[in-house]
Amino acid sequence: MNNLTEQEAFWKSTFTKDYIKRNKNYNRIATIGKDLLENKINITSAIELGANIGLNLDALKKIYTNCETFGVEINKYAFKILKKKHNAVNKSILNFQTKKTFDLVMISGVLIHQDPSKLNEIYRLLNKLSKKYIYMNEYFNPSPVTLDYHGEKNKLFKRDFAKELWNKFPKLELVNYGFHWKEDPFQKGNYDNANWFIFKKK
Repeated sequence: MNNLTEQEAFWKSTFTKDYIKRNKNYNRIATIGKDLLENKINITSAIELGANIGLNLDALKKIYTNCETFGVEINKYAFKILKKKHNAVNKSILNFQTKKTFDLVMISGVLIHQDPSKLNEIYRLLNKLSKKYIYMNEYFNPSPVTLDYHGEKNKLFKRDFAKELWNKFPKLELVNYGFHWKEDPFQKGNYDNANWFIFKKK
């Protein structure tokens, strides 16, 4: 697939610069890092789909100092920052291909911004790239809903992404799941409300 979806074109645009300004100070060790450490996840390689400027990968490098990190990012501005810190490619995740596999595959705040008709492609990619674990952190709703996103239509979708992934790949083992609450006094100003899930490949 070479043509960008409406949602990908949006994230490839200059809107991403404003997104980076809003989110650049978040401490991902306190969220994603905590989720991985508390569940005793041991890794030496990781890839993030939709890595933006690499905040999640930065956290991984601090926790797992020998970890090989790789990011896939569609926006050129974010990619220029990302590639200075991690191995990276400037691509749509729907166009990304590699024969490599990784101990951990991460996707965070990305599925919610994808064309729902393309989700199965992304689920297949998550499963294909993973040797051991899949980590996802997304807005949750038990049934699919579409919401306005900073005044934009068809740019934010909530649903049970983890359930859909698990239904597609039932051999995955659920390690754990939880909720990041933005009102948590230890996290306030650090993260938005989102549900996280860790799956293990058997």
